[in-house]
Amino acid sequence: MSPPAVASLVQRVFQRLSVTELRSGEQLAGELAVTRAAVWKAVQQLRELGVPLDAQASRGYRLANAYGALDRDAIMNSLRPDDRQRVSAFEVLWSVPSTNDYLLGLAPPEPGCVQVAVAERQTAGRGRRGRAWLAPPGGAICLSLSWTFAELPKDVAALALAIGVATQRALKSCDAAGIRLKWPNDLVTARGKLGGILLELRAEATGVANVVIGVGINVALQPKDRAAIESAGGVADDLLATVEAGQEVSRNRVVGALLTECMAGLLEFQSRGFAEFHALWRELDCLRGAEVIVVRGDETFSGLARGTDSHGQLLVETPNGRIMPFSSGEVSVRRSRGEEGGWQSY
Repeated sequence: MSPPAVASLVQRVFQRLSVTELRSGEQLAGELAVTRAAVWKAVQQLRELGVPLDAQASRGYRLANAYGALDRDAIMNSLRPDDRQRVSAFEVLWSVPSTNDYLLGLAPPEPGCVQVAVAERQTAGRGRRGRAWLAPPGGAICLSLSWTFAELPKDVAALALAIGVATQRALKSCDAAGIRLKWPNDLVTARGKLGGILLELRAEATGVANVVIGVGINVALQPKDRAAIESAGGVADDLLATVEAGQEVSRNRVVGALLTECMAGLLEFQSRGFAEFHALWRELDCLRGAEVIVVRGDETFSGLARGTDSHGQLLVETPNGRIMPFSSGEVSVRRSRGEEGGWQSY
């Protein structure tokens, strides 16, 4: 795969803007060796891409909370020494169709090592069942990790659940509250969907298996982003809503925590499978006890969610009392009484 393109002026202006300090057009022009008119044009392009900017006459520009640029060095320095040594490649990209596809285009890493790609802007990201996951610059975390198992784990179908537990741990360590998990790979709050996990597996006849793990998280949704999600039938939440009012959200801190917890989770899953995550998943399961509908292919099943088994399959108690296991499917949940509408799939 070809190396990332040289940074555009729009990207370089974005990287120099702060969430706390106003930067004038004159300052930015001097640092970037361009004209003030070029800086102004770049700022306008950022606005068109959906980046919220505070502009004050004669003083300059400032980013909204949580929109600070991703910084590879800051993220790497936040990792423990052992974890830094495991990172064989790490790219911070400005704009990419999909971070998963970017890593799938590389040769897999050696077992025990991880390749990382994180993007400011993703234009063709994928969610479950081929749904689009679009992200404007700075408003989300679009992170992918590539990991190689020397031998395919027996519980590999439950890996997304284990990564969900690791992701929730990471977000909790960054002061995010009220995050739970929805089978098989969604991060949710009481207000809506916060993010999701997408795994793509490449297995070889020798038993070696490479998995690319995509983690997408809404960090700061603008009103138009929420409107677009709602028009598509979804309900979304963001990280800003999960922390105390006025508290700063640093994407660099969050990405560092995600890498730390996901690498630890992969090592644990590699040695012990899903069994070590089962109890933790049970505590975070937002479906347990809820009335659900599961769509699998052309079939639809309804009943009460009864958690997961030791292999990560969703267990649903049907109206006749039968417990049915599901290894795949699309789940909708009946809303609580008093809420508008009937079923919510996030």
